[in-house]
Amino acid sequence: MTGKRDFLVGKRVTVIGLGIEGVDVARFAATHGAASVTVIDAKLPEALTDRLEQLRELPIRYELGPSGNADPADSDVVFASQGVPMSHPTVVAVQERGIRLSSMTREFMEHCPGPTIGITGSSGKTTTASLVAHMLATAGRPYRVGGNIGTGLLGILDGLNEHTWTVMEMSHTQLAMTDRSPHIASILNVTPNHLDQFRWDDYVALKQKIVRFQSPDDHVVLNLDDAIAAASAELTPARLSHFTVSDDVPGDGAFVRDGAIFVRGESIEEMVLPTSEIPLRGQHNVANAVAATAIARAAGIGGETIAAAIRSFAPIPHRLETVGEVDGVRYVNDSIATTPERTLAGIRSFSEPLVLLLGGRDKDLPKDELAREAMKRCHAIVFFGQDGQRLHDAFAAEADDPENNAVMFQVTTLAEAMKVARAQAEPGEVVLLSPACTSFDAYRNFEERGDQFRRFVQQIGAEAR
Repeated sequence: MTGKRDFLVGKRVTVIGLGIEGVDVARFAATHGAASVTVIDAKLPEALTDRLEQLRELPIRYELGPSGNADPADSDVVFASQGVPMSHPTVVAVQERGIRLSSMTREFMEHCPGPTIGITGSSGKTTTASLVAHMLATAGRPYRVGGNIGTGLLGILDGLNEHTWTVMEMSHTQLAMTDRSPHIASILNVTPNHLDQFRWDDYVALKQKIVRFQSPDDHVVLNLDDAIAAASAELTPARLSHFTVSDDVPGDGAFVRDGAIFVRGESIEEMVLPTSEIPLRGQHNVANAVAATAIARAAGIGGETIAAAIRSFAPIPHRLETVGEVDGVRYVNDSIATTPERTLAGIRSFSEPLVLLLGGRDKDLPKDELAREAMKRCHAIVFFGQDGQRLHDAFAAEADDPENNAVMFQVTTLAEAMKVARAQAEPGEVVLLSPACTSFDAYRNFEERGDQFRRFVQQIGAEAR
């Protein structure tokens, strides 16, 4: 049995937001029998060139730019892409008129014919989801990966059957309109994030929504080291597993004992592999590997297969990714680090002296711990971007501590930050882009920022030859 793919046949479809989700929904609707497809986005066409090219020659009507809008009365169903606020004028009109409001994730969950694994959390989602997918591949199981990891979900419905596993990385905004839960759901952690857009209680509730529609036949995998994740067990009747970087879990799950990952299922315990064999840097990646182990075990994958998958796993771009070494200085791209907590995990992954690049658009998150540790651990800190001054001021409060070694610089752009970093870094040191802020002041996303960093490093390497 393949997934139901005719649910938009004859429907008048409106899509709000031409990001990855918008492209996915618009393409699916236009190629699966929709009567009409309209896309609205506040951005001008020149800012959407790549997205529009992906939909070229499809029968789609566009309403683009600040004045662009669509009358929901002309729609049978309206799709809101993740991040589109419920206060959006078209969304408000849709709700007032009783028109069906949906999302990519909601429709995929309703029509996917095979088992699903959903992973959410404030950090570690992409690495853990990618590890789980690699474990499925190593086990020889058919699988697909999509969601917040950068691949639209409706586009992978074609060809799925009841034997195909789907691994979904699920952001809090993608969970907003869901009314089903994955067969295996995991909450990795819930820590302060996106507080510039959401109240804390609302953010927590969205993360926990991943488990709220589970049945006793489903499975939930929760982080015993995170209070909110662990407490989510009370919200689901599913079979429970835990993971922890400590030395045991109650019942089934995965844990770290005597420098090795262990897994337990149905009272059978086995050692998976020493943590020294994890090919990813940092204690946070040990936690990601343990989480993936517990999830894979819940999916029925054995310890030897899990170990083989971890050993052969390739690091993911923009996550403590070494992009070059010039004149004895290593350059590391951790552009994914858009929170102080994530940047802390990054700097704790190195024993070498650091030149740290911080900046972008601030999320209004606590910075005290990052400032204290970075000022002690780093040789130099270079602030850049829209809120570089704000970060500099937060760190300056620590400057009088005699134990602090870092010298601070403030510039405007990442290009200027790279020039300062190159001048400051000495052989044996690491230049680490781990910004603790979003990229939206200057880039479309953290990937674009990381790619720019990589190009700067390549340019430095060429100049050094």
